[in-house]
Amino acid sequence: MLARRRGPGVTPPPILEARDLVKRFPAGGGLGLGGRTVHALNGVSLAIAAGETLAVVGESGCGKTTLAHCLTGLTTPSAGRLLLDGEDAAAMLRREPMRFRRRVQIVFQDPYASLNPRRRVADTVGDALRIHRLCPRRARRDRVAALIAEVGLGEEHLDRFPHELSGGQRQRVAIARALAVEPAVVVCDEPVSALDVSIQAQVINLLRDLQARRSVGYLFISHNLALVRHIARRIAVMYLGEVVETGTTAELRRRLLHPYSQALFAAAPEIGRPPGTARPPLSGDVPSPIDMPRGCPFHTRCPHARARCAAEAPALRPVDGRMVRCHFAEELSA
Repeated sequence: MLARRRGPGVTPPPILEARDLVKRFPAGGGLGLGGRTVHALNGVSLAIAAGETLAVVGESGCGKTTLAHCLTGLTTPSAGRLLLDGEDAAAMLRREPMRFRRRVQIVFQDPYASLNPRRRVADTVGDALRIHRLCPRRARRDRVAALIAEVGLGEEHLDRFPHELSGGQRQRVAIARALAVEPAVVVCDEPVSALDVSIQAQVINLLRDLQARRSVGYLFISHNLALVRHIARRIAVMYLGEVVETGTTAELRRRLLHPYSQALFAAAPEIGRPPGTARPPLSGDVPSPIDMPRGCPFHTRCPHARARCAAEAPALRPVDGRMVRCHFAEELSA
């Protein structure tokens, strides 16, 4: 059973902050796309504080994983700024990359793909301590054993290879590796979607327990909307490379303002929902990130779209206690 989420409190200053992040990729020369551009991120801004969880949700292809890679320094943004403890992260990655890597870690979706199949658990977790020079060699195995115990594994797992572990055990090893350097922020990119449902709650409760002990901040990317409502203090909804609505979980549970947010959460299965009360699915397909529509990217599918939506892109602005990217958010909140 999932642990109960802590009540909201005052948000401390951000540790990791993105300001208008933009990421473009060349589309390549296949299928006549030479010289075209993929608009993966289009001005994403968000912040993560110590001890809080910010969830990012949206359809496949909306830019969630690209955002995760930009926040962790695995991908260089095309424009915008990334700040770590108030410092420019791009400059830090050039001058002191190890300092950035120690402060920001990532847990990937597929634990088997993210672990070296030729390295034992003790070596996989111990490498983080060795590379960052956090523990003398003679004490490294004991420190790794303590980390492994913290994520719910035993000393008997230290000398096993990834293929000798279950999916849940492999993800626990990946979490131990990320936490070995004592990061301030961990980006969790769909960390439980590859696991059996019976194991997902265990891993989520583990992440929450570790957060309570270490005050680490999480950026939690997930397709499981019921899960993010439970684990996150704040939620950001993404559509086609943009954040279209963001606010506290309590605010978004009370009422969703952006039409895409409404459709996204209404499509999620919900126990106890009366039959026939679900919203009808959105019409049309998601536009191509190569051929972005003019104006609001969502206007081609929005049931409330008007002429202004096709001509003018809306800004992300405060409406009813949260940020919404919609020209007519006030009318939808009435």
